[in-house]
Amino acid sequence: MAQNDFVSVTLVTYNSGRFIKRCIESVLEQRYPLKEIVIVDNASTDGTIDILEQFEDRCQIYYNQENAGFAAAQNQAIRLSSGDWVLTLNPDVLLLPNFIQALMDGSQFDPKIGTVCGKLLTMTAHFEIPEKPVVDSTGIYFNPMLRHLDRGSQEVDNGHYLQYEYVFGATAAAALYRRAMIEDISLDGEFFDTDFFVYREDADVAWRAQLMGWKCLYAPYARGYHVRKVLPGNRRALPPEINMHSVKNRFLMRIKNISPDLYRRNAVSITTRDLTVIMCCLLWEHTSLKAFWILARDFRRFWAKRRLIQSSRRVDCEYMASWFEYAPVSKQAPKKTPRLAAREAAKSARM
Repeated sequence: MAQNDFVSVTLVTYNSGRFIKRCIESVLEQRYPLKEIVIVDNASTDGTIDILEQFEDRCQIYYNQENAGFAAAQNQAIRLSSGDWVLTLNPDVLLLPNFIQALMDGSQFDPKIGTVCGKLLTMTAHFEIPEKPVVDSTGIYFNPMLRHLDRGSQEVDNGHYLQYEYVFGATAAAALYRRAMIEDISLDGEFFDTDFFVYREDADVAWRAQLMGWKCLYAPYARGYHVRKVLPGNRRALPPEINMHSVKNRFLMRIKNISPDLYRRNAVSITTRDLTVIMCCLLWEHTSLKAFWILARDFRRFWAKRRLIQSSRRVDCEYMASWFEYAPVSKQAPKKTPRLAAREAAKSARM
């Protein structure tokens, strides 16, 4: 049963001093009893380490000597954890007290659910909650241009997204992963691909999981808040290194995961977007041209990963194509959790 499954919360910090204290406190205040917190710091220099030291009696904390990147540090934290489920968490996330319990309730719908995500709402960098709630993410989706976007992002939350639904994947800012799925889809011991370093690694995991037959459930009663720093409209405000990895990872994700059939169905949309990205790099974002050099340099190694993934594929082309639409795609899931259904059945039996 969900209440007996052990959950490991894995956090990666890098100069996260303005967020991390309240984030950890929100995890410690979770009503779900069976949990551990594993934190890996990527050589912060802003005072994050001083804050983490206050929690060493309640969390497992590891201090890296250099910034290994989000993907590598999350893999490190996952290997150090022991839970049946792993909740990856960004330090700029604030969880409501029932978040983990609500995710775990949803996880019991189907043994093929490998990922569960909740409803994240936006908040400011000062952890201030807007008067009007605005959606940050209710899962991620892909469009035919191979852009991955957060479902519901920047919409005013008017009480929608209240149903359990299957979605393509979850943002790793707050994603619950089944240990069995982590082990099943990892490549050479890596769950998040360290070649991504940062950004899009969660979309890559979601695509790989779908190829291997795992489902992602959106659980509407798991709610939290997220300081969203990366949005489609604020690219120019991001560090050049982040933008370079974003370009690189767009093509790396495709090299590994796309099938000829899916490419054929969406060739015009994909090519249009590719040309836009390349032209922007050539004309304005010159620092991102390094992405194409990395892709060429390591192409053989990336292609070897593709062969491993495609040889493990368990779903057909029609299924994968059904997820790539311009409007966010979701698929029906049971309306009630098994725990609630059992409770109502027991109540009916007593009447």
